[in-house]
Amino acid sequence: MSTLVVCVDRSNDISRKAGLELPVAGWEAVHALVTDVGLADPEDSSVNCLLESLRVARDLRDEQEEAVVAVVGGVGDSLVGTDRSVATQLDDLIERYDLDSAIVVIDSAQDERIVPIVESRLPIHSVDRVVVRQAHDIESTYYLLKQFLGDEELRSTVLVPLGIGLLLLPLLLTQFGPQVALAALASLLGAVLLYKGLAIDDRLATAVERARDALYSGQVSIVTYVVAAGLALVGVFLGALAVRDIQTDATYVRVLLFSYRSVPWLALAALTASTGRVLDEFIQSDGLSAPYLNLPFGVLAVGLVVRGFTGYFLEQESILGHLQLPNGVFLSPIERLAIFVVSGLVVSLLGVSVTARMRDETRDDVAEQ
Repeated sequence: MSTLVVCVDRSNDISRKAGLELPVAGWEAVHALVTDVGLADPEDSSVNCLLESLRVARDLRDEQEEAVVAVVGGVGDSLVGTDRSVATQLDDLIERYDLDSAIVVIDSAQDERIVPIVESRLPIHSVDRVVVRQAHDIESTYYLLKQFLGDEELRSTVLVPLGIGLLLLPLLLTQFGPQVALAALASLLGAVLLYKGLAIDDRLATAVERARDALYSGQVSIVTYVVAAGLALVGVFLGALAVRDIQTDATYVRVLLFSYRSVPWLALAALTASTGRVLDEFIQSDGLSAPYLNLPFGVLAVGLVVRGFTGYFLEQESILGHLQLPNGVFLSPIERLAIFVVSGLVVSLLGVSVTARMRDETRDDVAEQ
């Protein structure tokens, strides 16, 4: 059993500059790779990452521990393809050597995204982040700025939003004044930070591929999601119409009325989406798992309860009339609320009952096998 000391290069710069196919494993191979990468680009931080990998492996061997030093890199046209290639390389190393743990050496936040892939295959004892020390003088600052401007990802992340904000600032100042201009600029920068911080760009990059895979695999949910989106838009539209026609300045009344009108459609949208997910789970597996089966009941129960409470408060504000039953009997606000709450509880308990029954049947099937 030995420890894998792996240098991660998600952008695959090491492979391109050295002209070698990854993974590269072994002390001599990685030692030679440092020379090749250093001669190709002495300023590349990957050189320090490779040297740190060799140092960690040497220290482990000095402590009488077996260590295998290796380098893996991402190869592919998309982020998903890149991460899959890293996973394949790790599987190859695990199959080649008798490994029981790993120490990951990285030099950037981008490489750190590979850590969960390594962790899914080997226990990680340490993550070694290589930070290159720089002299704090004018010359080193110049070279840091030069490297920053030469990094395409950093330019698109920082300079493009900043440039758009500076272009819009004079126009907003002349048209709306300083308060609106500063608020709009802060909103723009905040949206950009959330866009990168929540990794929305990575999700969008793989959204087309996920949608294509869903269509090719015949998933029902891809259709129900589209229908659910349409129903949700209908609910929002009807809620907005109800708020527009009401004659009141009370914000909370507008919010309640919007919720009251839109909740049935939003609940129907969620019910449609969850039903598609249930059908996919039923088609793709031998049975139906309990959480997916309970989802439609939960959605319906929440919709009933929200509808009941919003209707109760709107009746108290004389926005809605009393609920009339088919036999002509009118219900008071508290009776109306009680009916909707009890209905929601009944639906929720029904979902729990069905889920428990399905779980028992699944256990019986497993016991018989």
